[in-house]
Amino acid sequence: MSAREQALWTRARLGRCGPPLDLLTARFDKHVYAPHAHDEFTIGVCVGGSEVIDYRGGHIRTGPGTIVVLDPGEMHTGAPATATDGYAYRALYAEPSLLADGILGGLPHFREPLLDDPELVAALCAAHTELSACPDPLEAESRLPWLLTALARRHSTARPTADTIAGADHIAHAVRDRLADELTTPPSLADLAADLGLSRYQLLRAFRTTMGIPPYAWLAQYRVTRARGLLENGLRPAEVAGLVGFADQAHLTRWFRRVLGVTPAAYRNSVQDTWA
Repeated sequence: MSAREQALWTRARLGRCGPPLDLLTARFDKHVYAPHAHDEFTIGVCVGGSEVIDYRGGHIRTGPGTIVVLDPGEMHTGAPATATDGYAYRALYAEPSLLADGILGGLPHFREPLLDDPELVAALCAAHTELSACPDPLEAESRLPWLLTALARRHSTARPTADTIAGADHIAHAVRDRLADELTTPPSLADLAADLGLSRYQLLRAFRTTMGIPPYAWLAQYRVTRARGLLENGLRPAEVAGLVGFADQAHLTRWFRRVLGVTPAAYRNSVQDTWA
């Protein structure tokens, strides 16, 4: 495959020991897919050029910022729309039940495979990019099912479930406490939801409504708070990362900068300089 013909697969886990969900980042100038089908829903976002897809007896032509949803079992192809531009896209392959949480009536049906939703495009691309770089299980489970539910609720023929979750405060605080207690090996949201007699969507809705952020973001900020104390005691960032549950030092650094605006090393050095 040439430098201009690139495809990178990443396997994310939806929660610790949870089911896999595959992510594809692709850029092709000439590649033509043979007719094929997937067992999962295929959700793609075009990020450059244009692709022509044969689907349901017709042709779909993508452009930057468009979402394509292909149903499980549906034969399709893929090829560059022009001889000069090629096509680039991000795709994820979702087990059908992931799109049924938060709607009524079973699996969703998408009458139109080509969708226009800039807000969802931005959210899908951001989640895809960040999880391809660091497929943290809790982050993947917090972000991807939520976005897939949004896709089904906004664009399928299914009716959405009610947004109001009874006892949302209690649910959110129970989840928060479990995550804090098990910060290095957090339980899956699916397991937490089952323990509370909820669906994962209901748990996520309750947590977001109460806390203002999804579970993975809350846990990351809590880990940063714990990391500060360890850094102040003189531990090195590489040691601290694993002790508070981050995948590695880069994962710690990414969140430390998001929350505090500096790297863990800079924070440690500044605190030590102050003590000196």
